[in-house]
Amino acid sequence: MSQHTSGLAIETAGLVKTFGETRAVDGVDLSVPAGTVYGVLGPNGAGKTTTVKMLATLLRPDGGEAHVFGHDVVREADQVRSLVSLTGQYASVDEDLTGTENLVLLGRLLGHGKHAARERAGQLLEAFGLAEAAGKQVKNYSGGMRRRIDIAASILNTPDLLFLDEPTTGLDPRSRNQVWDIVRAVVAQGTTVLLTTQYLDEADQLASRIAVIDRGKVIAEGTKGELKASVGAGSVHLRLRDPAQRSLAADLLVRALDAHVQPEPDPVALTARLGTAASDDTAAEQAARALNELARAGITVDNFSLGQPSLDEVFLALTGHDTHDSRDADDKKDEVAA
Repeated sequence: MSQHTSGLAIETAGLVKTFGETRAVDGVDLSVPAGTVYGVLGPNGAGKTTTVKMLATLLRPDGGEAHVFGHDVVREADQVRSLVSLTGQYASVDEDLTGTENLVLLGRLLGHGKHAARERAGQLLEAFGLAEAAGKQVKNYSGGMRRRIDIAASILNTPDLLFLDEPTTGLDPRSRNQVWDIVRAVVAQGTTVLLTTQYLDEADQLASRIAVIDRGKVIAEGTKGELKASVGAGSVHLRLRDPAQRSLAADLLVRALDAHVQPEPDPVALTARLGTAASDDTAAEQAARALNELARAGITVDNFSLGQPSLDEVFLALTGHDTHDSRDADDKKDEVAA
């Protein structure tokens, strides 16, 4: 791998990290374009945080290579640290200090003069919608406010690369949207963001390219459109009138579409993922044929839609489970060790 690859913020080849007998990261290859949001999508225990810690020089790889803006994360760790900032899953600010006190303290530690640190703190508190809470102790902040102050602390000195490790875990929808707006603003200023998440809609909203990681391996990579196209032409979403007919409807859809059919939590809802069927029919033609089969069987469809696959369906197709599946014992050991 070239040590200086033009246009890439991160480049890894065969990256490995083991904890005992567990391969938490198992040969990860990444190429992250500079100036973008790059999503690393996967469930808890997939190896996302361990990968980030190696790239941020907090863990030493056991195999493979990794470069950040051309600098080797092992041999040139100091240079890498001067270019990056990391916001983890848990707040790193002091809860007994106010918002202003936290940012001023960190600014001083980063080398700012007293006046410059206070000025920068004020700018960030205003930009992140925290000016009114600047004099309050952080322990009195809401979850969304804590995440915003944490991200603000990460960009006191504007980094070339910002690692955001599951930044919206546990936040309500409004707070998540606020964090998303902050991420977009950071990238607009020229910072590259590597975002790890288990939320499919978050990756869909923010990332220009996405690596899907499961059990320490990258199992797919590409733009949102490329990933969605890789699992089929689209999805048919149905709501039936009679929940007792759902099983029969599912069987008919499997035969008519030669497709995977997924029951939804709603007892009258089904989703059929359209693949590359034996014929060259369009997705619309396949769906029309399926509706005719259901009508002939006396199954009433109250609502029908045809759309592009969601990232949720992509992940299910690639892994056989969703992003919230429970982990086995080895996955949990990985997380504890990391």
